[in-house]
Amino acid sequence: MSVNENPLARRLLPFARLAALIAGYAVLGISLMITLEVLLRNLFNVSLQGADEYGGYTLAVVAAFGFSFALLERAHTRVEILLERVGTNSQAMLNLFACWCVALMAIFFVWRGFGAMMESIEYKSLSGTPLMTPLWRPQLVWVCGLAFFAFCSTCVALHASWLMLRDRARLNAFYGCKSLDDIIEEETMSGDRDQEGAKS
Repeated sequence: MSVNENPLARRLLPFARLAALIAGYAVLGISLMITLEVLLRNLFNVSLQGADEYGGYTLAVVAAFGFSFALLERAHTRVEILLERVGTNSQAMLNLFACWCVALMAIFFVWRGFGAMMESIEYKSLSGTPLMTPLWRPQLVWVCGLAFFAFCSTCVALHASWLMLRDRARLNAFYGCKSLDDIIEEETMSGDRDQEGAKS
């Protein structure tokens, strides 16, 4: 069953996709910056100062926002060996358990991330580099990414809990491991979109 048939994913995915797209351009930008840094150091013995520092911030923020997109696309790694050998009800219970584990983990991430940011504000912490960046600034963007992940994962867990009572087959279809048919359908739709884009 495709993601488009999941009403919750249909509402949240546009925001997660936009965040993932911005994060992708940020990675591209930092990659170009690092490439320029390497060339300038080797050819002219000049440094841009901060490429490695901002690279670290970028990776942290990209990961935080990427969690939500991966969750809604069911792209996180799942172990299927056990799920394939149990019935619908057992699969539903395991998938519901997985959803709540992710949600609680995401909430814990936000709690600890927010605490780290508040400590940086309280102690006026600066990066240990020549740029002396106030650490709360990149941490704020990072915490926003984690908060969005916590929001999405909590919504998923609540939706899965509701489906546990109403329709366990749909719970497994929406939040279980992707089937081979799901993967083929997504690849086909992606190929069709690419062809339409090439024609236009």
